[in-house]
Amino acid sequence: MDNIALIESFGDFKDEKGISKIDLMAIIEDSLKTLLRKRFDSDDHFDVIVNPDKGDFQIFLNKTIVEDEMSEDDDLEIEISEAKKIDPTFEVGEDFTMEIPVAQLGRRNILTLKQILATKLQEHNNAMLYEQFKDRIGEIVIGEIHHIRHKHVILLDDEGNEFILPKENQIPSDFFKKGENIRAIVETVDFKGSKPQIIISRTAPKFLEKLLELEIPEIQDGTIMLKKVVRIPGEKAKIAVDAYDDRIDPVGACVGVKGSRIHGVVRELKNENIDVIQWSKNPEILVKRALGNVTVNKIDINEDTNYALVYTPVEDISKVIGKQGQNIRLASWLSGYEIDVYREASEDDDVDLREFNDDIEQWILDEFKKVGLTTAKSVLDKETETLLNMVDLEEETIEDVKRILKEEFED
Repeated sequence: MDNIALIESFGDFKDEKGISKIDLMAIIEDSLKTLLRKRFDSDDHFDVIVNPDKGDFQIFLNKTIVEDEMSEDDDLEIEISEAKKIDPTFEVGEDFTMEIPVAQLGRRNILTLKQILATKLQEHNNAMLYEQFKDRIGEIVIGEIHHIRHKHVILLDDEGNEFILPKENQIPSDFFKKGENIRAIVETVDFKGSKPQIIISRTAPKFLEKLLELEIPEIQDGTIMLKKVVRIPGEKAKIAVDAYDDRIDPVGACVGVKGSRIHGVVRELKNENIDVIQWSKNPEILVKRALGNVTVNKIDINEDTNYALVYTPVEDISKVIGKQGQNIRLASWLSGYEIDVYREASEDDDVDLREFNDDIEQWILDEFKKVGLTTAKSVLDKETETLLNMVDLEEETIEDVKRILKEEFED
């Protein structure tokens, strides 16, 4: 096999992987030098010239001219008498350069060269693939379902690149069919052995962000800002948005008329319920908005500990907490505050202290009645320190009473 045929044998690979002629020639040069190091322990005495215009290459061996019968290494030295047969002007000590035909390397070395070439071409392709998708982390990709396995799904894009969608990165209600095209974002790109592994996700908040950018032009052009996106995949999501221009309604722009703008995103996420709220720098306002359409009478904010205590009527407790605690959890993630709920009972919900005869000794109840505290709420509304000044009871006793009374109002 001559050198041109050797290069042409990789033409299909080059075309398939999109490797430029220049890159291919550089790989060939590197492969030849690798072979020479294997064959001669070093490539220091060789020159490799690759001609991308002609699509061929040449190997030149540089020998040193020595006196007759003084050669210690025929691969690196040539006797003067042999050198003068080629050029009578040669002298001892000069360099002698000769071309090495590919065929002279021997069949085994040519096969080795082909293996080296194939390996380096694949390494080049892997490096290019890694760089390409490393820069696309967080971007949406589209792939066709190729294999469905128990722990993951394998997809291929139009260029034959492989994506892996692990089970934990799938929306719980996702159901895939082979040949179906789906969207996801690139989550990580790492090498597994020598091959890059591209992991994609449909559960990351970033996936929802990118879908919103695609569906809502104002987000794409920066008129509306996505301040925070949180989600429980396939169940519920909350989005905080804001606008640079006060004249723009960011929530209305995102939702659209009768939800027209956000319907496409909801369908893509398998009917994930999406709440859109307007961002606020005021933590009390932000927490209230994050909780959604519920009645909130008061919010105590501790900015040092990022804690919010929300006071809400009994009838709204279930709305605040939401299905399986989803609403309050998402509101906490969105606002950045740990949220607790205090149930405000109405007067009708109050309980007379006489109802606690079985749990609290009568003489203790009488102490409270002496100072006009006849209901559970009337006791609970006062601080322990205040009660110590009102009734003739020990602090420990007062705390025990308050604990028993609180239990009556807990869900």
